[in-house]
Amino acid sequence: MEDAMQSTFRTAARPLGRALAIFACVAAAAPGMALAKPSLRDVPEIEDPLFAVAVANEIREVCPSISGRVTKGIGVLWNLRARANELGYTDDEIRAYVKSPEEKARMRAKGMEILADYGPVSDPQTYCAYGRAEIAKGSAIGALLKEK
Repeated sequence: MEDAMQSTFRTAARPLGRALAIFACVAAAAPGMALAKPSLRDVPEIEDPLFAVAVANEIREVCPSISGRVTKGIGVLWNLRARANELGYTDDEIRAYVKSPEEKARMRAKGMEILADYGPVSDPQTYCAYGRAEIAKGSAIGALLKEK
């Protein structure tokens, strides 16, 4: 009788064992099968400060009366990289995003649209006016700039 019970139990346990094994495999693979990460452009905590650094850098390069807080900007970039890594982005993914010609063009267009409210984008004084306004506001962009 005991042998018959053990045989029945083993037979009944096989599908359960297979199901558990399949579940374990799926659970182990699940982190890799999770929803695809959004583009870094769609992650505001990365995109917004990165845009601020890009705009501040452009202002310091074009406006003769404003300089940049370069060390502070580099610190922001290091922190963004660390945060992106925490969010699961690899250094290669971050580098590809930052060096992407399409992303650079998109950011430039976004910046030019904002600058246009301060005057012609071909005039360095437009950059200066915008930079001074951001410094006065104490914005993320303004914190990366200073008057010479």
